[in-house]
Amino acid sequence: MSPIRFSPSSLKEGRWYEYLIRFALGGAATVLTGLISSRYGAVIGGVFLALPAIFSASATLIEKHEIRRKREAGLTGERRGQMAAAVDAAGAALGALGMLGFAVGFSMLILRSNTPAAFVGASIAWLTMAVLAWSVRRKMRSMRTVRQTSRSANSRAR
Repeated sequence: MSPIRFSPSSLKEGRWYEYLIRFALGGAATVLTGLISSRYGAVIGGVFLALPAIFSASATLIEKHEIRRKREAGLTGERRGQMAAAVDAAGAALGALGMLGFAVGFSMLILRSNTPAAFVGASIAWLTMAVLAWSVRRKMRSMRTVRQTSRSANSRAR
């Protein structure tokens, strides 16, 4: 299993206006969540806060970048762009599970401790939940690949 890595080199691929779009959509989603929370309460607002604020912008930009890279290499790249956006969507879902861990951890800890301690504990819960979800997804994916490979081998042997 390969370790989780951060690669800042991908930041060079984006254009300034793409980052501006992400920032604007993320800010708009945050403001909308605040308005919903003011009107309907923190519980309902929290549901909207779990929405990945910049997901829609990032998914389309990721697809666009992949298609552009493949076109520069002389290929269409549409399938590759869709797959890259799908991987980003899976990451957003895993991040949402981490946020769920944060929310549950914070709500349990704030009753028993002070606010900074609750934030630290909830952050640890977020990290644990996100890494655990990532590990489970990776394990399930590798098991599916092994099953598909063994089915292919069995069908060829017949």
